[in-house]
Amino acid sequence: MARSQSALSRSALARLGFTDLSAGAEAVDELSLLLGIDGARLLDGAVAADPDVAAEGMLRVARRDVDALRPLIEDDDARATVWRLFGASTGLADFFQRHPQELPVLAEAGPLVPNAMMLRERMLAAVDATDGVAASGDESAWVALRVAYRRSLAEIAAIDVMTPEPASRIAAISAALADAAGAALEASLAVARARVATSIPAEQVAQTQLAIIGMGKAGARELNYVSDVDVIFVGGTADDSVLEEARAIGIATRLARETIKGISGIEVEPPLWEVDANLRPEGKQGALVRSLGSHLAYYDRWAKSWEFQALLKARPLAGDDDLGQAYIEAVQPKIWSSAAREDFVDSVQRMRERVTEHVDADDAPYQLKLGVGGLRDIEFTVQLLQLVHGLTDPGLRTRGTLESLDALVAGGYIGRTDAAAFAADYRTLRLLEHRLQLRDLARTHLMPRTSEERRILARASGLAETGDAIWKVWEQVRREVRDIHTRLFYRPLLSAVAALPEEERTLSTEQARDRLAAIGFRDPAGALRHIGALTSGISRKVTIQRHLMPVMVRWFADGSDPDYGLLAFRRISERLGDTSWFLRMLRDSSGAAENLTILLSSSRYVGELLEWIPESVAWLERADRLRPRGADKLEEEARAIQTRHASVSSALKAVRALRRRELLRTAMGAVLDVLTIEELAAALTAITDTTIQAALRAVRREVVPVEDASFQFAIIGMGRFGGAELGFGSDADILYVYEPGDVEPERAQKLAGQLVAGLREHLRDAKVPLDLDADLRPEGRSGPLVRSLTAYSEYYRRWSLSWEAQALLRARGVAGDTDLLTRFMAMADSIRYPEAVDENSLREIKRIKARIEGERLPQGADPHRHLKLGPGGLSDVEWLVQLIQLQHAHAVPGLRTTSTLDALQVAADADLIEGEDAELLREAWLLASRLRSAITLRTGQTSDLLPWDRRELDAIGRLLGYPERSANEIEEDYLGTTRRARRVFEQLFYG
Repeated sequence: MARSQSALSRSALARLGFTDLSAGAEAVDELSLLLGIDGARLLDGAVAADPDVAAEGMLRVARRDVDALRPLIEDDDARATVWRLFGASTGLADFFQRHPQELPVLAEAGPLVPNAMMLRERMLAAVDATDGVAASGDESAWVALRVAYRRSLAEIAAIDVMTPEPASRIAAISAALADAAGAALEASLAVARARVATSIPAEQVAQTQLAIIGMGKAGARELNYVSDVDVIFVGGTADDSVLEEARAIGIATRLARETIKGISGIEVEPPLWEVDANLRPEGKQGALVRSLGSHLAYYDRWAKSWEFQALLKARPLAGDDDLGQAYIEAVQPKIWSSAAREDFVDSVQRMRERVTEHVDADDAPYQLKLGVGGLRDIEFTVQLLQLVHGLTDPGLRTRGTLESLDALVAGGYIGRTDAAAFAADYRTLRLLEHRLQLRDLARTHLMPRTSEERRILARASGLAETGDAIWKVWEQVRREVRDIHTRLFYRPLLSAVAALPEEERTLSTEQARDRLAAIGFRDPAGALRHIGALTSGISRKVTIQRHLMPVMVRWFADGSDPDYGLLAFRRISERLGDTSWFLRMLRDSSGAAENLTILLSSSRYVGELLEWIPESVAWLERADRLRPRGADKLEEEARAIQTRHASVSSALKAVRALRRRELLRTAMGAVLDVLTIEELAAALTAITDTTIQAALRAVRREVVPVEDASFQFAIIGMGRFGGAELGFGSDADILYVYEPGDVEPERAQKLAGQLVAGLREHLRDAKVPLDLDADLRPEGRSGPLVRSLTAYSEYYRRWSLSWEAQALLRARGVAGDTDLLTRFMAMADSIRYPEAVDENSLREIKRIKARIEGERLPQGADPHRHLKLGPGGLSDVEWLVQLIQLQHAHAVPGLRTTSTLDALQVAADADLIEGEDAELLREAWLLASRLRSAITLRTGQTSDLLPWDRRELDAIGRLLGYPERSANEIEEDYLGTTRRARRVFEQLFYG
């Protein structure tokens, strides 16, 4: 039975996020009827945090003035904006219900927020101001001002809610809100001048100066949607001979009161926000307006430390600009010398503690602003560091929290990792605060208590999908903020982190620990112990270490894991510190020393191998020693090893050491950007080839007696190994093949099995495993581990599946008898390069690929982050190239290659694939390959998943040449590159 139209409609509403489906359906039906617009079109683009509220708000506006709403709903872009804004803010919906004529602003909103000049011009125009005086001083002017302000607020909010990643635009949105507040104060002052001029001579009003100084978030241009605007009023006279200062201060006081009333007083149009002047000298008990001189006298004699902290963000917001600038210039020296006051730091710390203590216990778990792990933790930390260090470093004299964090990082006062986390957390907290306040245009700093309210906040912020998930975001941010807040300290720059002689010591151990934490060490106490071990004593080694340590600590701090880097450096130094070449290198080669810190703080893979092979540090003196040695030289050394060792065990122990050493050389070259990805793959393949060849020679010598010399055995490389495309952590896919020769078949099978067992035994390496993976053999894991060439030929001729022929496309002879390798490859060519491929085989390949995508991903893994099996990843590119090879390699000889990239280029040259498509596939394959190796280099562990952890992702990106704090950029690059590659793959592979 077909479902009713009503059921279908309600199903659509549910998918859009409506919760009260009956009321929602009724509202949409009535809206559709009033607007004369089809319901489906009305719901097109209906993305909203709370679509129930959005529909109800639009309905109220339509009932008031349907003609004002209709043009916006008929326009696709404007309709989407209306849904988003009305779903995010009942407060602005109420405004448009009162003033539907202001709705066109939602269609006019562009991608950029209005600037300060535009906003000021709009507000002054609303009150018809000329030369700073409004045309009228009656209440209608205040109403016009408030309507103009809310119209601009709606424009800013529309831009905000339509931003795909609103956290990234917090600074711009907050600045626009502060500029709008300043413009409103300017216009309200213009109305105040007109009102005061009805009872005081206009000439005296004109001679009166009044500067409105923005404090707090308004001063820093990081205002919320609904927040008290903290101000200080400064009065004066333009000409003391015309108007005495005392009289001017009296007039300025009336102007200030009227200005406040215009913003906060009760009128037909609701108040905008509170104008809070309580940060003025003496607070509520002090005069509302003071002269500049009176302000300065107070700050010189009576001001407390917190008042200078408050002045940190002061800037002229409205009124007389010259007087405002004079005020700022006059208080700046007082701000930046305040940290020299006795107990300044302690007093600021105590103030933060008092703020936390006064938070209501019931509200504490929900407090975004004042509570533990909230915005105040970030702001107090940043401001205290600014005040302590800003006296001698003008680069720290900034107002905004985010710009101040950048300045602190640039000056080395905060570690980059902590600063990045602080900045990200600050943006997240501000976004949550913005969305909560925007909803009802009400001042609030509390996370929602109900699951439904949290669900709406999650949808409004875009930070999560569900109410539970947004609460987890809040708790995670809260923990991280509190952790960083307690670890970031404010001592002066340390002059000695290393253990200096007692008479030169200027800093305590605690201060040294604080400094290490500030520059990025996560375990500063442990770092101090390592530094002490390296720099204590009177030996020549210690003397050199003591001179180098301050510089090397900074270099370690610049890396992604300074704690591990310093620990590994200590271990290496303890093993090499007394050797002459190591001391000389540390003393004379700053490039080598810096490169060593880069290696150790960037790559655990390198660090762990260097601890095993510490003499390899010597390679850092010459860049050419970090380049791969080449297959011929490796083969020569491996053969020389075997001539020196009588037993298989001792010979292969030396071969394993050779492999470790060359893997380390290659890894060092990769981390220091000496090698390209192609050179890296070639080097790793050559190392693996040499190791397997040497192992087979040694094991055969022990297993196969002279009388069975006609017995032949070989190893075939498959997969990425066969394609000479290995990365760090890659398995070596192989096939084992033999020919009995004159040996009886049963004995030949036994000898082959013994060779395989010997290879596996002697190539086992717990430090850097070499896994010989034979799963690509006929019948997979169910088939025999080793077969004769005849058995391979018979199987492939009679029974092989399409995927097995496909797997042979990357088959390459690696080790063993040359004659057998030649015959195996000839047999493989007859299978992998057929004259034609039947449609059933092609369908089977496509079916298997689809099944792999669905079945082989690790449970719970995000497919889009899987470098190998995910959409647009390595598997997509390789399967598509192999499909092209199966279909066309018989006719296009250039496709007869085991290299994915070479085959892809030949396919493009032969017009089998568009050049642009080939380039997209090539970029995706290279990026996934580079990321895969970088993950192993970074962690020392093999993984095919792009990590979620931002710190890890940033560290991996730095190995690939990304700048610091590029986790988002790496993620976007990978997801975008693979998304484009997936489109090409789906078009060409599935058709």
